[in-house]
Amino acid sequence: MYKFILFLCLSITVLYASNPLMYAVLGDKIYNNLDNIKKLTTIGDYYLYQDDINKYIVDVNKAKAIGLSLDENSSPKERKAYLKELRELSSENDYYTRLATTSLYTSMQNGNSLLFTKIINSGLINTQENKKVILDYYFAHQNDINTTGVIDLYLKEDKELKAKREASAKKLITKKMKEEQRIKRIRKDDEIQQLKLEKRLDKAVEKKKKEIRKEQKKELLKSI
Repeated sequence: MYKFILFLCLSITVLYASNPLMYAVLGDKIYNNLDNIKKLTTIGDYYLYQDDINKYIVDVNKAKAIGLSLDENSSPKERKAYLKELRELSSENDYYTRLATTSLYTSMQNGNSLLFTKIINSGLINTQENKKVILDYYFAHQNDINTTGVIDLYLKEDKELKAKREASAKKLITKKMKEEQRIKRIRKDDEIQQLKLEKRLDKAVEKKKKEIRKEQKKELLKSI
């Protein structure tokens, strides 16, 4: 009874504890993906993997407990053993991730929309990398698909992207209109300045003509 309580306390501590800092790059991938792998047993034929996944869960929790117990004072042997365990668990993690991706494409080929929906929301699929094929399938089978989750996120992102594009286009049009108005004002100012210049020139020419006529009259009177 005491051992069971101790094991239970340890399991709860491991479950809610932060990930070990040692070899975190490798460990975080494993620990953060554990809940997603647990979901596999509720999807399609993955119940067949129930025993393997349960064992994997136990192994991951054990590794996490070991990782949390290690620090800079731990021996090289302990660190090496922990690293070896992480590498083995990483291979299993990758295996389940590949399995989920395979199931995604199988579900689309077979038109299994229920499996498709569960897989894309499992957290094991690279949804950005597979966004196009997921949306293509959704639009072809949208009457059979519950959009809650990834699909809703896609549609929201696309709606926001569309709104941003429209806002950007509107802003560009407004900017273009402002530029056209500015050019019109410049041209109008140029026309006004040109008219003023022409008037000044006309006045100067007229003044010059008057002076010439006046001089001509003087010369004519002298010659009489």
